[in-house]
Amino acid sequence: MTLDEMKVGARGVITAVGGEGSLRCRLLDMGLIPQTAVTVSKIAPMGDPMELSLRGYILTLRKEDAHNIEVEAQL
Repeated sequence: MTLDEMKVGARGVITAVGGEGSLRCRLLDMGLIPQTAVTVSKIAPMGDPMELSLRGYILTLRKEDAHNIEVEAQL
């Protein structure tokens, strides 16, 4: 599944980061790298952006960008 498909409170582990060129580099620079645990903290009322908790900090990400990140859901 991709990160934008996860619901509030869902946890997962990033398995792959897609995107082209500078977008992929920007996502990796923000700490969205494979084998990183991520939790969806909040989603804005209109559905975009979403707030993620990872590596001890909070990150806000547009759903368009989150669609490029593949995750494996955890219980």
